[in-house]
Amino acid sequence: MSRRIVIKNGLVVDGLGAASPARHTDVAFANGTITEVGKITTSSADQVIDAEGMIVTPGWVDIHTHYDAQVSWDPYMTPSSWHGVTTAVMGNCGVGFAPVHSTDHDLLIELMEGVEDIPGSAMSEGITWDWESFPDYLDAIERQQRVMDIGAQIAHGPLRAYVMRERGVANEPATAEDIAQMSDLVESALRAGALGFSTSRTPIHRSKNGELVPGTTADADELFAIGEGMARAGHGLLQFAPEHVNLLTHEWGWMREFVQRTGRPVFVNMNQSDAAPDLWHEVLQQLDAAHQDGLPIYAAVAGRAIGVMMCLQGSLHPLQFHPAYSEVAHLPLEDRVQALMAPDRRSRIIDEEPTGFAEIMMGVYAKSFLVHGANIDYEPDPRDNIYGVATKLGVKPIQVLLDHMCSDHGNGMIYMPFFGYNYGDLSFVEAVQQHPHTRIGLGDAGAHCGAICDGGIPTFMLTHWVRDRARGSKMSLEHVVHRQTRETATTYGLMDRGAIVPGLRADLNVIDFDNLSFTTPKMAFDFPANGKRLIQKANGYKATFVNGVQTVANDEFTEQFPGRLVRGPQSV
Repeated sequence: MSRRIVIKNGLVVDGLGAASPARHTDVAFANGTITEVGKITTSSADQVIDAEGMIVTPGWVDIHTHYDAQVSWDPYMTPSSWHGVTTAVMGNCGVGFAPVHSTDHDLLIELMEGVEDIPGSAMSEGITWDWESFPDYLDAIERQQRVMDIGAQIAHGPLRAYVMRERGVANEPATAEDIAQMSDLVESALRAGALGFSTSRTPIHRSKNGELVPGTTADADELFAIGEGMARAGHGLLQFAPEHVNLLTHEWGWMREFVQRTGRPVFVNMNQSDAAPDLWHEVLQQLDAAHQDGLPIYAAVAGRAIGVMMCLQGSLHPLQFHPAYSEVAHLPLEDRVQALMAPDRRSRIIDEEPTGFAEIMMGVYAKSFLVHGANIDYEPDPRDNIYGVATKLGVKPIQVLLDHMCSDHGNGMIYMPFFGYNYGDLSFVEAVQQHPHTRIGLGDAGAHCGAICDGGIPTFMLTHWVRDRARGSKMSLEHVVHRQTRETATTYGLMDRGAIVPGLRADLNVIDFDNLSFTTPKMAFDFPANGKRLIQKANGYKATFVNGVQTVANDEFTEQFPGRLVRGPQSV
């Protein structure tokens, strides 16, 4: 039945950016579509939500997630739906699960596990595998209900493995026949509803067995032919993960030629790495030059430093390199903590430095910070690193690290930022988030389950960059909302959402901005096969609507599932 809902008295931030300032007004919607924005009478409303003291925004559109496996088993699509995301795009960085031969399921699981740190046992138990082709995969997704919309890209890794079998997995050169078949399959995938094509060209991305992602070393002709398949379909962009230090020298030339040949945009991940901390300045200049030449090349950038959250149950933490820890690493958490804090073993860890351990730990102490509760400082003062804490206490840094990780019954966490924190602050992130040819992404929701907890970046963008930042300038509310609504939506041609405008989809958030906050990150074991993942929820989402249906009320799910598969670009 049609229901007319009115949100009254909120500060509406419509997603259109600085040209459309936030204003106190009302929003009405029915049949999943926004019908009015302005002062609205409520006599004919079926439901009225009083948003006094709240902000009203479009639902967040997160265009860099890795829900390709989780979409099989999780109708809630967490963590994104805890943080106001109403549309997510998956299939990034060249990894995914279609097309696939029935004999290659384990191959693609190992690929995803190695690149994105998603527990292989969870994927083995949770993925339904009721598909072979990419169109079949989309059909399987569409058959399931969920709280939010999901869009998918076809990835180079499974595509190459499907067409070339062992030769593709080994990154051997593709033949003309291989390339033609891949081009046709990409065209078919896009015509069935894929939003784009993704690949990986960085040696960091490897399968669990250590092999590079299929397609990592593919030559330009292979990519151009795939782009021609995209051109025949008439939509889609090429998304890829580069080796950052080689982006301009190894990739930029073919990127420009790809756009010139195919007319399809290129969307490249960009970070700030230790190896070339100032390279991003030149990348931004090249982005400007490309757009001056009419070439739509964009860079995906994160909303904060990309860093690992280390704990005793995580995928990686520094104590793993000490033999005294290795002796008890197999124990259950409670027993492990007791063993680590036993005087003899604690003294061994603090006082003994096996070969190479000191060198490893020097970098950890200098770049890591103690996490205390939910109020994590993601832009910490470098003087507050583990070295700094140890100096104040007059103890060895390893003692500070050991005692903190064993605190809270073994749930103590260490935060170590790496990409984007090379200046000792977030000035890199601040600069790239305000560049017209970048787009916010790289939160990797659904991935890096045992080490990274960045799925809440949409919430962080409001709390840190608009409300709380102390070490530098802030960004406007209008800018930050625009960045993760209308701007991300239109990047993938989703013209029907991302703004509070009559005629667009009623994907909306009502947010207690003044009190918006995070819960303490923790390790959960809620994946199939008791698979682990780091999670962090939000407090302050008073209401989230997807296609006009309320999915969240006061940070809790309403058990409504209006989400659907987004098939290709969407018109108003």
